[in-house]
Amino acid sequence: MTAANVDPLLEPFQLGRLRLRNRIISTSHEPAYAEDGLPKLRYQLYHEEKAKGGLALTMIGGSANVAIDSPSTFGQLYLGDDKIIPYLRQTADRVHAHGAAIMCQITHMGRRTEWDTADWLPTISASPLREPAHRSYPKQMEEFDIRRAVRAYGEAARRCKEGGLDGVEVSAHGGHLIDQFLSPRMNHRTDQYGGGLDNRIRFALEVLTEVRAQVGEDFVVGIRMSGSELTEGGITPEDSIAIGQRMAASGLVDFISLTVGSATTDSELAQQVAPLGSPLGTYLPIVKAFKEKVDLPLIHAGRIADLSTARHALREAGVDLVGMVRAHIADPHIVKKLEAGEEDRIRPCVGASYCLNRIYVGLDALCIHNPATGREQLIPQIAPAAPRRRHVVVVGGGPAGLEAARACAERGHRVTLLEAASRLGGQIQLATRANERQKELLSIVNWLDSEARRLGATVRLNTYVEADDVLALDPDVVVVATGGLPATPDIPGARHTVTTWDVLSGDVAPGRRVLVFDDHGSDQALSTAERLAAAGSEVEIVTPDREVGHEVVGTLYPAYLENFYRAGVRLTPDHRLREIRRGDGGLVAVVRNEYTGALQERIVDQVVVEQGTLPNDDLYLELKEASANLGELDLDAFVAVAPQQLVSNPDGRYRLYRIGDAVAGRNIHAAMYDARRLALSV
Repeated sequence: MTAANVDPLLEPFQLGRLRLRNRIISTSHEPAYAEDGLPKLRYQLYHEEKAKGGLALTMIGGSANVAIDSPSTFGQLYLGDDKIIPYLRQTADRVHAHGAAIMCQITHMGRRTEWDTADWLPTISASPLREPAHRSYPKQMEEFDIRRAVRAYGEAARRCKEGGLDGVEVSAHGGHLIDQFLSPRMNHRTDQYGGGLDNRIRFALEVLTEVRAQVGEDFVVGIRMSGSELTEGGITPEDSIAIGQRMAASGLVDFISLTVGSATTDSELAQQVAPLGSPLGTYLPIVKAFKEKVDLPLIHAGRIADLSTARHALREAGVDLVGMVRAHIADPHIVKKLEAGEEDRIRPCVGASYCLNRIYVGLDALCIHNPATGREQLIPQIAPAAPRRRHVVVVGGGPAGLEAARACAERGHRVTLLEAASRLGGQIQLATRANERQKELLSIVNWLDSEARRLGATVRLNTYVEADDVLALDPDVVVVATGGLPATPDIPGARHTVTTWDVLSGDVAPGRRVLVFDDHGSDQALSTAERLAAAGSEVEIVTPDREVGHEVVGTLYPAYLENFYRAGVRLTPDHRLREIRRGDGGLVAVVRNEYTGALQERIVDQVVVEQGTLPNDDLYLELKEASANLGELDLDAFVAVAPQQLVSNPDGRYRLYRIGDAVAGRNIHAAMYDARRLALSV
């Protein structure tokens, strides 16, 4: 590739005194891999993998806390004392060894954290206004609090420099402390830190002045700020440009990283970190307008899920460095594949936000369809060659079966995948029929299919098999990934129900008055209710859980609730379906309050139930007796990703395993994690 036609994403860039090898970076985020607030081995390997994959810069420490009264709420790093410095050095050494740069975001969360954790200190903020997401009522900062916080930022930046990092990014977005001063809706002060922009920006400039004093001029310093809060009383695009211009004039920062939206509520967070179904590059027009008025290198990350959108951000919006966080969680080797001319092989980010949403319920970030990310010590991104080539027959072409076929083929095994349906994907195909947002999930299926075939797997559709059909293929290993079938309630009148599968598949037409009973709590019932409402049905969702969609968290549920309220869907938590019978005018659905025991009746035309799945295990049971391991999985070996060596039947002709929903109903990630671990042990 000549200089004239070099991909713009691969062009180097000078950021302050730092030379970056290309324009693709992973911006600051917190995967919740820290241990005791420190970036230990798991944290280090996660970032090292992206450096191996060729990106220019990875930012650690999303919301890394600088002070004792900014406690961790989702597994952040703690930069409030020198104990972290050796771990920063280890992380920096790993990333630098592969030619990438590394920075850390530093922040004080202010009111955007919890008071009843760690040292039980009150949260602090510009004003004593309650923060909805974490529910704290903060103390209004006095001048000594401000001076202490300013020092803490500077000391944290100094630790990052001593830890061998290349720079820091000061967080002034997303409802963090500096943003709480900048935003009119969060800053109601009447002193020198409140009122007009000259006063509201004062705290930010004092922080940056202290940071620069602690790290000197040869260390990269940037700020992450909002291009617009998209909410009443918040920072507007005009405010943002004015702030950006003052940052540029100050000479204190080398770059600005621009976000759009805020994070003081889940609905705001869903705007800032847009989930699946949202337009790609959603906020590039706001970013472009900012860049035209602010003369500083600009970083932007906001639903830039693929390289086409990344190029557009560079060429049309004036972005200098493109942040692709979730995309690198899905595939940390994006740049390496781009450089090799294999852009079509990049594992796609589908925007499911499984990664983000897990951390907001106290779990670690995981990709919905790449089980290796965050588990680099145990599971390699690229599977090693197997010591001996075997014939692996996989039955079932859902995400579990496809990943088993792909990973076994990657290891060099001969693979035959058999799927009864005319299309691959299993329950993903059902999910994509619910609404336009979930159609992106098909990218998971398409990528797995393409990769499995590229690696040499034989894929046969429209192939319903029984035990003899499998045995005729003379397999060494059989992997049963036949998924599950919808469970139905054990109640009087259950014969009058239909399942969410019936509705989403189109086998059953929507009724006029529909009760959806959800005893699962995940997307299935919500997406079905959404489809029913869109078809004109009068819908009520009944669940025994404390809230409708109990397991749908973070950035995903706001879209459901918005659509439900617009369509007049009735939401009834704390009730269980107890009986259905025919009556005058339709079906009589009897529901019982889980706390009072009171019974109520609904007259409807249709009752749709969602109670998860039961294993579709007939084939597994047929094959079990003739297998060498009698279908048994050595769980200790499985979790250690060690070879499966159990032999319960010395006369067995093959080894037999089942994975995914064929074992128990779970989710896409669990199915693919099963498959990857098994493939590595074959």
